[in-house]
Amino acid sequence: MSEFKNVGLVARMGSEQVLESLRRVRDYLASRGVSVFLEDTAQELLCETENDCEGFTQLEMATRCDLIIAVGGDGNILGAARTFAPYDVPILGINRGRMGFLADVSPDEIEESIGEVLAGNYVMEEHFLLEGEVSGMKEVPCALNEVLIHSAKMPKMLEFNLYIDDIFVYNQYSDGLIIASPTGSTAYALSAGGPIMHPSLDAIVLVPMFPHQLNSRPLLVPGDSELRIVIGSHIGTNAKISFDSQVEFEIEAGESICVKKKKELLKLVHPPGHSFYGVCRSKLNWASEKQRR
Repeated sequence: MSEFKNVGLVARMGSEQVLESLRRVRDYLASRGVSVFLEDTAQELLCETENDCEGFTQLEMATRCDLIIAVGGDGNILGAARTFAPYDVPILGINRGRMGFLADVSPDEIEESIGEVLAGNYVMEEHFLLEGEVSGMKEVPCALNEVLIHSAKMPKMLEFNLYIDDIFVYNQYSDGLIIASPTGSTAYALSAGGPIMHPSLDAIVLVPMFPHQLNSRPLLVPGDSELRIVIGSHIGTNAKISFDSQVEFEIEAGESICVKKKKELLKLVHPPGHSFYGVCRSKLNWASEKQRR
């Protein structure tokens, strides 16, 4: 018997390809005797032609499901991670997006890969999230990839002070700062010149965005560091804080945001044979071993 008896399906509204994969996943799970819970958005996708679907919120699914299958791109997993990580519910991704660093199951291998997972043949990876707290705010948003701080008025440079564990590090003028987890090192931070980090590393990378100092470089710090960014007040520029480019708010000059590792971890499920280096080789067009020879 599979350890995953109750499986939730989440998907973003999108293409016909997403709908086709979503239907295949649902039908295959049902054929294996698995109870399927459709997220409201996924339910809307399917029930345009089917009337017997029932939808659930992600919070409802978090308390009922043993596994979440996200159909779409990595952005779909980013959104799901914020909900399901605190409930210790693992996520498996079916890739219908562009890159597929996180959602790595090919649409051509849906039945085979899910069958392996249901049989207990899978790789489980733990990824930490970052949370950002602003004084006076009740909500503490979190991000799987990165917390982005940039000027609220573009194009305009932002000035800020960085403190790590209450130790002053530097004052900087730049377009902003990317604070990325190892998971996010292959996303926005990579485009800004940051290093590629293995998901198992317990570290956080800070990548300046077009800094005004030529000696400013990405900075790698221990994963349990507490980062505090104080927005400069003398130039009167507010800042915007973005979490995985999905949750965003503005803070005023003179205010600060504290970023640290979230206590709960995200569990990602991968089919047998998963390799981070293999994903990098495929997605980043690294030379194959045959080409190297």
